[in-house]
Amino acid sequence: MEVYQIRVFLEVARHLSFTEASDVLNLTQPAVSAKIKSLEIEIGTPLFHRLGRKIQLTDVGKFLLDNGSKLIDIENDLLQEIEHIKKGKSGILKIGCTSEIANGWLPTKLFTCRQKYPNLQTQCNVFDSAELLYRSLTNNEIDIGFTDINFSDVAEISAIAIASIRYSLFVSATHPLASKKWLSLTDLKQHYWVLMNAEAPSRKVLEARLAEIGLSLNDFPHVETVDTTSLMRTYMTQGAYLGFASNFEFQLECQAGSLVAISLQEFALSGNVFLLTPKGISDVNDLNKNKSSKSSRTISDLTPVQKLVELLKNDQQDDQTNQQKTFVTRINNAIRMRSPSFALRSSNSHRPETITLSIGIQNGTIPSVTAGLIIQRLELLSHFLPKDGRYSGTQFKIEWQNFATGAPIVTGLDSGNLNIGILGDYPLLLSALPNVETDKCNTRLVSFVSSNPDGSGNAFIVPNQSKVETIDDLRGQVIAVPLRSSAHGMVMRSLQAANLLNDVELISLDHIQAVRGFNFPLHLADSYAHFAPFHDVACRSGNFRHLAEANLDDLPSFYGVVVNHDLADRYPEVVIAYLQSLKAAQYWYDNTPSAPTKVAQWTRLDLNLVTEILNGSYDPEQTAKFFSETVIRSDWLKLHIDCLSKIPDNEHLTKINLDRWMQPEFLKQTYHS
Repeated sequence: MEVYQIRVFLEVARHLSFTEASDVLNLTQPAVSAKIKSLEIEIGTPLFHRLGRKIQLTDVGKFLLDNGSKLIDIENDLLQEIEHIKKGKSGILKIGCTSEIANGWLPTKLFTCRQKYPNLQTQCNVFDSAELLYRSLTNNEIDIGFTDINFSDVAEISAIAIASIRYSLFVSATHPLASKKWLSLTDLKQHYWVLMNAEAPSRKVLEARLAEIGLSLNDFPHVETVDTTSLMRTYMTQGAYLGFASNFEFQLECQAGSLVAISLQEFALSGNVFLLTPKGISDVNDLNKNKSSKSSRTISDLTPVQKLVELLKNDQQDDQTNQQKTFVTRINNAIRMRSPSFALRSSNSHRPETITLSIGIQNGTIPSVTAGLIIQRLELLSHFLPKDGRYSGTQFKIEWQNFATGAPIVTGLDSGNLNIGILGDYPLLLSALPNVETDKCNTRLVSFVSSNPDGSGNAFIVPNQSKVETIDDLRGQVIAVPLRSSAHGMVMRSLQAANLLNDVELISLDHIQAVRGFNFPLHLADSYAHFAPFHDVACRSGNFRHLAEANLDDLPSFYGVVVNHDLADRYPEVVIAYLQSLKAAQYWYDNTPSAPTKVAQWTRLDLNLVTEILNGSYDPEQTAKFFSETVIRSDWLKLHIDCLSKIPDNEHLTKINLDRWMQPEFLKQTYHS
């Protein structure tokens, strides 16, 4: 059976006429009849019923009509791949990109490429929209494309993240807002805006983000639409308009001082520049294979696409590590914002669902801010929530509930009033206890948030005039502590270790007074205990001092994320989205120099205190108490259970089934999303 025979059959089957098929194929009718007869003999069955001058397909003929085109497609793909390989020797590379990429990022890359490969000729085509870029790539008019719109859902195109792109607010240097370093879109609705047309990638990025936070351009009554960046520049410099664009679009103006870029709270993370190639072309994938297969290849063996991608790969290498990583893996280690998808999604026929997420957080507790306050302020959760498949058309209602301590969060999780909770070590364990009625745990531990290896995040403090110098001096005293908090756990463990548990009285500390710097009558209790930052706040107020060496067990302190079992079971993708937003918040805090300053402003705490408590990812030389940590430490959990279960009224902690409670698989999924 020959491919050409299939081509002839398909034309006859489509027209149900030998005569019309012969005209299309530029063959005589007897030649067409002979090809069909030969094909029928080879497969051993008729393909057509002859009814006088009319013909109809047999069942086998219908099957071949439905599936024969696949063979033709394979032949076309093979021929296209052969032409692609042949073209590799010619040294001509046709590139397509959107205007912002052409203006700001690509020129330097192409210049460097030409310097390294002087025989490589490039032809750059600039498109006004992602739609035009798509058509040109799928029609083989260009070899490779670059854009900040995500094409990963397009069947015909392969897309990988190749570089980063940042979006900002742009204003004239004389604009009243020019001195601002950080603004929110929600505060800029009444200003005059100038934006590119609806097909421009930067416009699509802005509209997609507005939709995530429950806004649209209709909420901005003064918006002018233009078709060129030069017109945008004119509106901004002469008319005091606000503009939204990528960092590639107004580089020269910012360098010259005529325009100023201002960070937007909703665009705290960078986006991606994507490399696009027709699916089936192996140029990019070849460069990510193992070293042994690549070592034997010479420069002359590389196609033009491979030469450019190889250069981009080397350009992205991290000078601070010698680890051998593939290009794609290294690029994806950075936490980036999701780009709007090019693919048009089919409407969901199911009835739209509304999912309410009630999240218990502790915004005043610095060690947990990456899991609550930062996600909330940067609107990260709405950005990472699923929008595809079963969630197409789903409405999410996010309710952030801020608490002073973890105790009410534990209660809310147990009752089902909260779906997600951020808790310190002791209340974290309390949330893992089996329900009295069902004997089943209502929560799942899905991630850590931050860790304090030496336990210094919790501390005893006493009034300056107190004669208490050591933990032994606490005998017979009244100690105020937030009950069922991590500080409460530390107090019980330390008093147990000092054989003082039965010789002191623990009372509940009013946390509202604590956040005001312990500005209350000093006779409320003889001594106090609290978690970070509140014992530090009290000491900085001048009325209290830390009780040295009072934390006797030195157990590590930590914060974690627990979710209601119903959320974990019914909507696992939502849990994964929350953990993605957590990692994004941590990445932002670790990699943004101004992040601690913003946290200090949001919490109304001293900047030095913020950095003393949370200093980003773990560094052996850091002095901060807590560092960002998502990996669940089962050994630390076991240590806490072992110590606390020996204390009266905590024996029930032995009922915790860590293997069932801990579900690290949610965290693992964030690496594949």
